[in-house]
Amino acid sequence: MYAPAFNRVDDEDAVRRMVAEAGAGELVTVGPDGYPAATRLPVLWTGDTVRAHFARANQHWRSITAGSPGLLVVGGPQAYVSPSWYASKAEHGRVVPTWNYTTVHLTGRVRVHDDVDWLRDLVTALTDAHEGAREHPWAVTDAPDAYVDGQLRGIVGVELVVERVEGKAKLSQNRSEQDRAGVVEGLRTELSPAAHQVAELMQPDLRG
Repeated sequence: MYAPAFNRVDDEDAVRRMVAEAGAGELVTVGPDGYPAATRLPVLWTGDTVRAHFARANQHWRSITAGSPGLLVVGGPQAYVSPSWYASKAEHGRVVPTWNYTTVHLTGRVRVHDDVDWLRDLVTALTDAHEGAREHPWAVTDAPDAYVDGQLRGIVGVELVVERVEGKAKLSQNRSEQDRAGVVEGLRTELSPAAHQVAELMQPDLRG
């Protein structure tokens, strides 16, 4: 990942929050034929391992050789930045559009799991992670056992043992305070919820 020093997110706790808030990412692997395959998967990152699951009908998992390299790309909020928002536009006009965003790249080795107990543990953990804060959280055990067993037969697990963590927050850190304030104000006028999220992210310092 290309990440200038002022865009790098070096605090691993901050990177883990970025992944948890996104909740899903694109798992990219290269099969025996030399071609890349990518699938968006809900993910759970604990310790040095990311766990997820494929639909069994998805042929991607069949192309994964145990221990082969993989890349998980987890994107956060993103938005177009108009040069008209910069205070410096009125001063010298030497401004151009850009794109603000956050992203995390997790690189490591991939392994497929087709064990029902492993899968049950994963879907339970994923469910608890997303339902835990709800007033009336749903639990895997709320569904009939036979039904859950049938659903588990329709998925295949995958884990990525993380060897490299790269976080990036491109949030106009290279601009002046006045330009950044203009971008925040401009983003807040946009209709896109993602633009408002980027504006909020520009307030704290994500870099750690």
